Amino acid sequence: MKDSKITVYVVEDDPSIRFGLEEILNGEGFEVHSCETGGNAIEGIGETLPDLILLDVMLPEKSGYEIAKELRKNGSRIPVLMLTARGQEMDKVIGLNSGADDYVTKPFGVNELLARINALLRRTQDWGRPSVEADSAEDSVMIFGDAEIDRNTYEARIAGEVHPLTPREMELICFIHQHRGVVLTRDRLLEEVWGVKYFGTTRTLDQCIAQVRKKIGDEGRTPKYLLTVHGVGYKMAQEVVASE
Repeated sequence: MKDSKITVYVVEDDPSIRFGLEEILNGEGFEVHSCETGGNAIEGIGETLPDLILLDVMLPEKSGYEIAKELRKNGSRIPVLMLTARGQEMDKVIGLNSGADDYVTKPFGVNELLARINALLRRTQDWGRPSVEADSAEDSVMIFGDAEIDRNTYEARIAGEVHPLTPREMELICFIHQHRGVVLTRDRLLEEVWGVKYFGTTRTLDQCIAQVRKKIGDEGRTPKYLLTVHGVGYKMAQEVVASE
């Protein structure tokens, strides 16, 4: 079982389609959150900060086009796969110009949907790689006591166990590691790593921090490497070295 799951947020007003998508995605190992109206979408996405959004076009209260525009206006880089019942070229162009990264036309097959989701997730991982991959083999591994994180394989290794890191977890730990000793506010981490200026809560960030700590054995009441600055955010200990 994976230590953490890639999160998908579904915005779809048709209950049968929404429940079907949730069942398919859960079956593929994704963590799924959803809502049924455009009016609740921005708040729900802000609270969840997913890795990918499935966004219907025709929604109550606010259209998928409007939601995509608002997300991009707020600085969000979360990939958006638009679900549309309209097959005309102009409708697809409007969606892409609104900020969607790709689209799939209803009715769609499960294999096509999953292929487009995985393609977008690979593209997102590629976006993050220039900032996380090392220039040399010597710099490719970050050491945290008995644990190490490999920038090139997206893995944490400790006590003979290997824990895969999601692209988001890797980008987060690399960004904090690059700013060792500097207190990073939650707002800055959300903007730099998730690319969002709007958010409802910091729960997703805190959960991501907890997952990374777990994978490098830095759990407990007094973490040694990934430190909490209460009321502000997080920082990496200035001295991060291998244990003797």
